Amino acid sequence: MTFLVPFDGSYLAEAAVARAAEYGEVLEEDVVALSVVPAEESYAVTKGWYEDGEDEPFSVAYVADKLEDGVTAIAPAATFRYERVDDGMPMAVAQRIGTVAEELRPSVVFLGTDDVGEIAEPVTSVAGGVAARAAYDVHVVRHYAPPSSPSVRLEEGPSLGE
Repeated sequence: MTFLVPFDGSYLAEAAVARAAEYGEVLEEDVVALSVVPAEESYAVTKGWYEDGEDEPFSVAYVADKLEDGVTAIAPAATFRYERVDDGMPMAVAQRIGTVAEELRPSVVFLGTDDVGEIAEPVTSVAGGVAARAAYDVHVVRHYAPPSSPSVRLEEGPSLGE
C-alpha cells in the first residue's frame, strides 16, 4: 500500500509529508509526495516556487526539482513525483492529483490544510477536490507537530460491531 501526499511546498504540505513519513515508517507503507506544477511562470512566482531573476530560466522541471529538494529534506525515504498541467485552477490541479491517485491506489491521502471548511467546498479548493473522491481515506493535517512514532500505536481493540 501507499500513502499519497499532495505537495506544494507550503508549511502544511510539509507537515503532511512529515506526518505521512512517520506513519509510513511505523506502518511499513510507502510514501509518495506528488507535486502538480502548472506550466505558468506567474503561478510559480505567486506560489513562491520561482523568482524573477533566478539563475535558471523558468521551467516545470526546474520548479519540480526545487519541490523535490523540499520533500527530501523532510522525508528522505519518500518517493517524489511531479505532474505538469497547463491550467493552475484548483480543480485542474485536484483532477490531476485524482488521476495519479487512481493509478497509485493509495490507502490514505494526507492533506495539509488549515481550512477544513474548504474541503466541504471542493469547487474552489484543491484539498476539497482531492477529498471529495471516495476511493481512499483522507488524513487532514492542520498542525505541523506530528505525533512521535511511539504514540502511533497499533493496538487491537474491539471492532465496531462488538
